Amino acid sequence: MNDHWPMVPLGEVLTHVQDIVDVRPDQDYPNFGIYSFGRGVFSKSPIHGGKTSATALYRAKAEQFVYSRLFAFEGAYGVVPDGFDGWYVSNEFPLLNADVDRLKPAYMHWYFRLPTTWVAIATKSTGMGNRRRRIHPEAIFAHRIPLPDRSEQDRIVAKLDAIAARLHAATTEQSAIAAETQAMLRSAFDRLIIDVPRLPMSDAAPLIRRPVHITMGGAYPELGIRSFGKGTFHKPALDYWSVGTKKLYRIEPGDLLFNNVFAWEGAIAVAQPGDTGRVGSHRFITCVPRVGIATSDFLCFYFLTPEGIERIGKASPGGAGRNRTLGLDKLAQIEVPVPPIERQLWFDHLQAKTRELHAALDESASEFEAMLPAALDRAFKGEL
Repeated sequence: MNDHWPMVPLGEVLTHVQDIVDVRPDQDYPNFGIYSFGRGVFSKSPIHGGKTSATALYRAKAEQFVYSRLFAFEGAYGVVPDGFDGWYVSNEFPLLNADVDRLKPAYMHWYFRLPTTWVAIATKSTGMGNRRRRIHPEAIFAHRIPLPDRSEQDRIVAKLDAIAARLHAATTEQSAIAAETQAMLRSAFDRLIIDVPRLPMSDAAPLIRRPVHITMGGAYPELGIRSFGKGTFHKPALDYWSVGTKKLYRIEPGDLLFNNVFAWEGAIAVAQPGDTGRVGSHRFITCVPRVGIATSDFLCFYFLTPEGIERIGKASPGGAGRNRTLGLDKLAQIEVPVPPIERQLWFDHLQAKTRELHAALDESASEFEAMLPAALDRAFKGEL
């Protein structure tokens, strides 16, 4: 922190206030919660007086500092926005008034975006373990904050607000570009499959099993499939004893993969070159398209469209969650569109270019995310 700024206990500039309101059974009370990691407050469903066990609630005012006793250790701090003035919280969310002549609420908001602040205060908390650790106002009041004069606070807040606004505009633009390119891809796909022949999966991309021989001393790195079309990921390797009686099958790059437990929620992917040497249990369905008939990337895209997910869902009978299992025979009977292979390859190239663009956008987004913490660190060192 800046050596020229005084370090002031928050108890000198904050006051715990309690505007208690008795709960009436015939009223609704607008309610808000607090995100972790310094991300501020969010609206929740109103509290209905006739359905809550609470006999009293606490009315908040705009620009009050608020935090969650239970989740302060992971940054559940914020300042009440104007739009939440007059809303209500339980006693688990202490409300603190600032001496605005000495402390600008927005300055404190930014200061509490620093993870180092949460850690410092959490050391003064009580309870056993993170999920039972409550931070009381006394721990907040004891914490010393670097407190320049109000004009310097105003300058710092203006700088950080401007940086945050630029970052928000950039990430919003990136999201719009990603959504637009995905929509263009979907539109191209829809045009491509108009009036084309359809074949059952058994003809287009039949099931292929490659049994793995388990031996003492062997290591068997598993592959996982994320839901919602998020691709594959790597699991730790199993040893001989961990495999037990489980049957394992080798996966090769280019395989069209289905997790038969969660295929209905988009656990469908194409094995990548980086997945070479990975294995899957019997719950992994590996299909290999027939040469000249279909491609894995094209079929994977189809199965992740609303139509494809609907057909996978119908082929996965049962209740919710782990009771919905994609049947091998039912998958084999699903008819998939098969335009000429040249058109599929063209579309796969389009998909690859889109993935490259999205990867570049993700990399830029990561860089943007790192900019704000760096700016915060500089701000409270007096270097911004």
